[in-house]
Formats: sequence, structure tokens, C-alpha cells
Amino acid sequence: MGVAQRSRRWLVPVATVAVVAGVGALGPVVADASPKLPGITAQDLLANVQTAKVDGLSGTVRSATDLGLPSLPGMHDGGSNQILDLLNGEHTARVAFASPDKARVSVLDNMAERMWTTDGTSAWAYDSSKREAVKLTVPARTSKPEKATPQDYNPQAVAKQFLDAIDPTTTVDVSGTEKVAGRDAYKLRLVPKTDKTTVGSVTLAVDSKTWVPLEVTVMPRTGNNPAVQLGFSSVSFDVPPASTFAFTPPPGVKVTEKAPAAGEIPKQGTPPKAIGPKGEKPGKPGTAKSGGPTVIGTGWESVAMVRGVTATTGNAALDQLLAKAPTVQGSWGTGKVLTSKMVSVLITDDGRVFVGLVTPDTLQAAAAKAPR
Repeated sequence: MGVAQRSRRWLVPVATVAVVAGVGALGPVVADASPKLPGITAQDLLANVQTAKVDGLSGTVRSATDLGLPSLPGMHDGGSNQILDLLNGEHTARVAFASPDKARVSVLDNMAERMWTTDGTSAWAYDSSKREAVKLTVPARTSKPEKATPQDYNPQAVAKQFLDAIDPTTTVDVSGTEKVAGRDAYKLRLVPKTDKTTVGSVTLAVDSKTWVPLEVTVMPRTGNNPAVQLGFSSVSFDVPPASTFAFTPPPGVKVTEKAPAAGEIPKQGTPPKAIGPKGEKPGKPGTAKSGGPTVIGTGWESVAMVRGVTATTGNAALDQLLAKAPTVQGSWGTGKVLTSKMVSVLITDDGRVFVGLVTPDTLQAAAAKAPR
């Protein structure tokens, strides 16, 4: 049976819990000396990860992230800066969850806090720097907790994105042991079999008692430094009290109330998703999921396409970068290609954008298969 089809009860089943590919103002996550643990096969370790279940946890998550994205002058205001900061650099987050639908995430940056929390009936998004908060009513759940869609603000959810891509395109082995957040862990290493991805390997530090991933390390195909190192610096598997997920806006904070459509997971205030391979099979090439981008390819070679992007951004520095980017062309048309050690982006003249953890040639091959 494929990994993507096995139970994922170990995933945090809450939309607001996620750890972006970068959370940790105190520096990179550092593991202690390797502990001595009983031997285990990759198959058994993987099975334990996929069937693990915890009723709650809380802790501090840190990470250092370097996707090779450029630092641009003039990108230090507004949403552009927030997104770039989350995808490059170091951040710290405090996280908590209680099964099946309670979660809280607080991201701490520059003496400010961005917080997302839900108690199962309402959800809050709060930004202390803007002194603004958004309250949403959470729709009743219509599926079992393990089928809920996790976001990417915890190591388990980030690990899930990579686990989805491992069958049959990945070599899996147990590469040793380490201590993470004071807990003994096995190291489960995933190595893509294809040379069309920019990912060299992904290593998950798996707790030896709960079988929950405590840390994720992503290495690029070229270079010796991690592109993403994300994990708990402290963690407790005690169920947090209900008061952890309550929120009362501080005096003077502007509150906006919104009601999402029935059946939708609230998206207001949700942090940007971590970049990872997608394991779902798109059926026909270029099939789009409802409300999402079109996905071309599978596993590590997946490429996402979005439409309706203008040729200019309104930011002088970014527009200058695009102007200097190489022009490429093919059966798909003409466009500009931007590359880093992890991410490749193709912006076509007809307003389509292709992005993936793939080589530029793979990106163009996907564009040739995509609908106009």
C-alpha cells in the first residue's frame, strides 16, 4: 500500500496549526549527541510514523530557512516583506494543539506577535504590530479528524508534504539517531530517485516513543547547508488546557468579524504554506483542483501553475529583477525564468506562473504540458 494511502492520524487535524518553512529567531535547530536506540527498519519506522496518534502537544518551534531567494531593497514593507521573511531567515513560534480541533500558533518576530488560534467553534487571527484582529466562525467539521486538511505550522504537517512524495519515487532509510528537544529520535531519510528536483534529501527526526516527527531537515541537491531546518526546541505531549486556545483582543485593537462559507476552512490570517512536493495524482496533465492551482506532474517533479499574473509587480526592485532574468521560449510560449538553489519560477508573457522544487528544464517541460 502506498504511503499516501495509509492512516495519517499523527497529523495535527487543525487548519491553523502549521510551521512555515522557517520559524526560529534563536538560530538553527541543533541536535544533541546521538542516543543508543534499538534497531528498526525503515519500513517499520515509516509505519509507526503513519499510525502514530497524540491527543495534544505544546512547545516552541525554531528553524533556519535559506531557499536561495534574493534579498531585494524596497521589499521591506507590507505583505511582500512578510512573505519573504517567512521563506528566508530565522523565526520562532509557540505552538499548541488538542485533538480534534483546537490549535494555537504564535509567531514572534521583531518584538511583535502574529497569532492564529481556534477553540473549535471560532478562530482568531491577530497581528500585534497592526493592532488588528479577525474573528471567524468555524464551520462544523464534516469529516474525521485524520481527513482534515493540515496547514504548515508544525513539523508534522511539513513532514507530511514530503511523505506524500515517497512512493515510488524515493529511497527511504534509517540514517541514525539524534536528540531533539531533549527526546530520543530516529532519523528517517528520504532521497529522491529523480534528478529533476532541486531537493537532495529530507531527513525526519522521529520521536522514539510517540513516533511523531520532531524535526525536518531539507538539503538541496547542490551545496552543504540545509535549505530548511525546522523542529521543536522544547515539546510536551500533555494535552494543553482549554484556556490555551481562548483569545481576548487587547484594548484598542480593531476587530473584524467574518463568516466563511459553509464547509470551508478559514483562510484569513493563515500563514503562507511551506513549499514541498505534492504526492497527489492530478489525473490528466494540467488538472486543477477546485479553488487551487493547476498541478502538472507528480511527486518530486510536481509543478504548480497559476493564471492571471501581470508582467509587473509595482515594486521597482522586483520588477528590475524580472527585467534582468533570462528570457526563455518553447512550445508553451515566451517568458522569464528565475532560479535559486531550491525554487524555480517561470513567468510567461500570457500571465501564467509555474513554480516548483525542480530544475528550470523540468519547469519548462511542465509548461509545455499545461493548458493555455
